Amino acid sequence: MTTLANRRAIVCGSTQGIGRACAEALARAGASVVLVARHGEALAAVSGGLSVAAGQQHRSVRADFSDYAGVEAAVGDELAANGPAHILINNTGGPPAGPAFDAEPDAYAAAFAQHLLCNQVLTRLVAPGMRDAAYGRIINIISTSVVTPIRNLGVSNTVRGAVANWGRTLAAELGPFGITVNNVLPGFTATARLAALIEGRARRAGGTVEDVEGQMKRTIPAGRFADPSELGAVVAFLASPAASYINGVNLPVDGGRLAAQ
Repeated sequence: MTTLANRRAIVCGSTQGIGRACAEALARAGASVVLVARHGEALAAVSGGLSVAAGQQHRSVRADFSDYAGVEAAVGDELAANGPAHILINNTGGPPAGPAFDAEPDAYAAAFAQHLLCNQVLTRLVAPGMRDAAYGRIINIISTSVVTPIRNLGVSNTVRGAVANWGRTLAAELGPFGITVNNVLPGFTATARLAALIEGRARRAGGTVEDVEGQMKRTIPAGRFADPSELGAVVAFLASPAASYINGVNLPVDGGRLAAQ
């Protein structure tokens, strides 16, 4: 893979799971990484564990994605103080589980603000610098629910679909400036979020976590859950010069689950 030396990457939701794996992969590829998340101690722990080579400087920004104006202000200050970013990884924790019909309007509004509006304000912050550099990579971590809705994730399914179409719309608008916008659609990935969803499903069904995990793995041709590092590797590739002609795609990283449906 082509090096990302002399590139700066902003990685949202970067203290755990897929976001952390993306930050680690980008740092290994040579990028200077700006971690964005809520908790200062977790940010410090992840930042301290990132690989560092000559010329790399990793930084952290505390921001809560439930407040898109606060995210805009915090990241805007970082860019003003330390220079533009060439890579933006939009990644945020999913909304609570539950049927679409039962969700209150406020739940949809909160999820829309946390995901699409945060993505929008961040993209507007980084795009001018990307345009000046004639190099930009905006990568949205979404879900395979963009293709096939996942049962009992009504709000998430709805908002993820909106983010996917937002991203593909931007791909056409920003492509002429050397900026690509792509959507990564993780399948079942071994994260704390998946563990919580499995526990909830087992509780509702009156079964065991092991039973639910077995049922889910049987739907995946690979026969297992993804490790977050596998998503990080895909993101690092899409962020690299080698992926310069990939733009506006929804890329499932799901062990073949969608293909088997």
